[in-house]
Amino acid sequence: SLTDSPVTLKILQNWVPRVSHYFDKEHYTYVGHQIVIQESIEHFGAVVWPGALALSQYLESNQEQFNLKDKKVLEIGAGTGLVSIVACILGAYVTATDLPEVLENLSFNISRNTQNMNTHKPEVRKLVWGEGLNEDFPVSTYHFDFILATDVVYHHTALDPLLATMLYFCKPGTVLLWANKFRFSTDYEFLEKLCNIFNTTILAEFPESNVKLLKATVREN
Repeated sequence: SLTDSPVTLKILQNWVPRVSHYFDKEHYTYVGHQIVIQESIEHFGAVVWPGALALSQYLESNQEQFNLKDKKVLEIGAGTGLVSIVACILGAYVTATDLPEVLENLSFNISRNTQNMNTHKPEVRKLVWGEGLNEDFPVSTYHFDFILATDVVYHHTALDPLLATMLYFCKPGTVLLWANKFRFSTDYEFLEKLCNIFNTTILAEFPESNVKLLKATVREN
């Protein structure tokens, strides 16, 4: 239920000062690894949003509660890939997905940050919410232990396809972890719809950043 009291947290300044003169790279440290993220101003998906920082920090700090080692993890709306990289460092089999125009930068960040690690090789794939799910990710083949999503809810028209996508991938036993900055009434409307379909708990709140982190599981009838 949403009534369990979530922990109140602060997004830590986990990035380190830039040593380069480029304004397109951010350096972060999670799980003992320095992660270098190339951002782009061309797409929403190519910037690190606060939800990604919140979820990365939470996964790092709660490895016993959410043990990703050897688990199958899907990130939807992966953007720059920060959360997928953290999941990969934590030992998951990661599939990072986003819109076609975001994939080049996403692939670049993921391969650069994971290529020399002794981890499962992550996969980067196109996923347009609500489109071609059966063809691209047939239920018979794909079962994910965790679905990760950060700052996927904002002013856009794809909220119903996003919800349908979450529902498609969340099978019995799957845990959805969703971190989002809550800015608009549509954000709360989406949360309400999510709560009507899933068993939902707020795990943590980051009041300074207006970020909530939620756990959702499908209702087994």
